[in-house]
Formats: sequence, C-alpha cells, structure tokens
Amino acid sequence: MLHKMLAGTSRRIGALVGHLPSQCAVCHAWPARRVCDDCAARFAQPRARCTRCALPVPDGVSECGACLREPPALDACLAAVDYAYPWAGAIAEFKFRGDPSWAAALATLLRSTPWVEPALEAADRVLPVPLSRARLQERGFNQAALLAHHLAAPKVDATLLLRLRATEAQSGLPRSQRLRNLQGAFAVEPTRAATLQGQRIVLLDDVMTTGATLNAATHALRQAGAAHITALVVARTEQA
Repeated sequence: MLHKMLAGTSRRIGALVGHLPSQCAVCHAWPARRVCDDCAARFAQPRARCTRCALPVPDGVSECGACLREPPALDACLAAVDYAYPWAGAIAEFKFRGDPSWAAALATLLRSTPWVEPALEAADRVLPVPLSRARLQERGFNQAALLAHHLAAPKVDATLLLRLRATEAQSGLPRSQRLRNLQGAFAVEPTRAATLQGQRIVLLDDVMTTGATLNAATHALRQAGAAHITALVVARTEQA
C-alpha cells in the first residue's frame, strides 16, 4: 500500500511540474521544456544498436558479436541514448536526487526512439522493473514505474513482476558479480502467473549496464510463460 501511495504522489508531482514553464536543463534556454528541441536533436541522435542488447554497432549490423556467441534472454532491446552527457546527469537527478518531474521528458525521449512505438503497441503488458521495498521507501518512487506510466499507462502492470529481495548496489560491480547478486531476485506474482502465458511483454528500466537485471527479470517472466520480451531503456552504457 505504501509503495502505491508514494508512486501516485510522485506521478502527480511530476505531471504538475512538467506543465510549468522552465529552462532547458542543458542549454538553459527560457522558456522551454525540460530538454529543448535543439538539445534533444543535438544529444539524442539515433544510432545503430544491437537488436538484442542495444550496444552500438556499425551501420548494417543487427547483432553484436557477444549476442551472436551467447544470445541473451531478451528477444529485443531498445535504448534511446548512450549513458553520457547530458542524459547521465538527468537520470541522476531523476533517480538519486528525488526529481520525478524528469519522468515526462525522459519518457518522451524514449517514445521518439525508432521502433519503440511499435513495441509498445504490440505489447500486451508493460512491466517496470521493480525496486526492493527498502529502496522504494528510500527513494519515494520507482523511476521505471513513472516512465512506464508516461509511456503506456493503460498497459502498465506494476505489481505482476516482484522483487523478492534487495540486492547490493549494482553500479561499479563486474558482470559476474551482478549476476550472482540477482539470482532469485525476481518472480512473478504467483496467483497471476497464468495471465502471462503466451503474452508479449515490454520490460522497462531507466539504464542498462551489463543487462544482468533485465535478464534476471526476463528469466522469471519466461518461467511464467511469456512468449516475447522486449526491453526498453532510456540509456545504455557503452561497455557491457
């Protein structure tokens, strides 16, 4: 109940602030949206990415070498931008400095990414990656859930995928350690697992680094019978 109240309050605050005049957070033009059109065009140019893990690849290449050698659990992964200036700072303000008003701007950035709209339209459900109860209480909102509600509110189900336990902070850890941390961290709500049978799922998070979190969540969804899983992330780090 508490997490629903916190998420609802954060969505209302974010929606209110998103309609107020403001400066562009990048170039400080006034008045402008959180990121003005010129800065979005400059810093969010589409680039060729691996269809399975969203790492940058040369033009004409659909999958990176790593995914060809060892295919990830995900069927597809789409990222709006690299985790770099100015988006890394924007996501830090959103997630770590308690600024839910970034959700609308980052969701717009993601929605404008090639192939995101078709993925959302084809999805039966949009599932934000859940936070642990302790992390949710500390932060006051789940950033993935806020993004999801701005992207596709009627399809969002924020209670179907569960986080069973807290994990230590993933940032700075090698992929092998991240994988160990996340073993058994996710599950599908048992009484509703049958509803996933044969469904197309969009799994949403803010940042993808090694893919360990998204792949761990994907394994839980596969066990419940999900037929196709596409991950959407705002930002992708350069190194997996």
